[in-house]
Amino acid sequence: MPTLILVRHGRSTANTAGLLAGWTPGVALDEHGRTQAAALPGRLEGLPLAAVVTSPLQRCQETMAPLTQARPELPLHTDERVGECDYGDWSGRKLSELSEEPLMNVVQQHPSAAAFPGGESMRGMQARAVEAVRDWNARIAAEHGEGATYAMCSHGDIIKSIVADALGMHLDLFQRISVGPCSVTAIRYTPLRPFLLRLGETGELGSLAPPEAPAEEDGKEAGTEAGTEAGKAAGDGARDVREANATVGGGA
Repeated sequence: MPTLILVRHGRSTANTAGLLAGWTPGVALDEHGRTQAAALPGRLEGLPLAAVVTSPLQRCQETMAPLTQARPELPLHTDERVGECDYGDWSGRKLSELSEEPLMNVVQQHPSAAAFPGGESMRGMQARAVEAVRDWNARIAAEHGEGATYAMCSHGDIIKSIVADALGMHLDLFQRISVGPCSVTAIRYTPLRPFLLRLGETGELGSLAPPEAPAEEDGKEAGTEAGTEAGKAAGDGARDVREANATVGGGA
């Protein structure tokens, strides 16, 4: 199954203004966010991406623009299911004001019980985001092969909820996960379980490229292919664990 590269959008004008943007239109990257986005093609240079999927919101579209310009051959798709949480009446308000709302404690301590007035619940947010990932995994695998890698640009709460699902973590614990602006989180999906390879990564990513297939030897005896594949899978799993242990918690 594919490897998913989750990119949080670069720093936005709402981030610097301390606003809860949600689906508020016109929220763009700030100057630092544009610098972060410009560096993204270099950070992902070593990855043979099959496609890019992005939230429809402006800050995500702007974040992925340098990458798609650098790789014009990449298919670009927009999926509303990985758009930001619908914060309803809270959208566009200052976080400093919202911190006084009783619901904010629920959002932080018991998010599975939180539903935003005029918006959606955090359970609903996670369900549609995870469904989108499952659908795209199947589509990418069918079109580009089981070992393909693709990128998805989304938002902090969306990415955290996808990571929680991959780890088998209850949504009530997802606030313990941190993914900063323009950070990269990588999840390798397999038939049995996902592996979290990177979390909130802001450094090099070249080692996420899939390993080269070993050359076949002449005269290989019948019946050895299954053993070879099992050994390769075990080696890949060990590599996944080493990489995850080395990088988890490195985000800001």
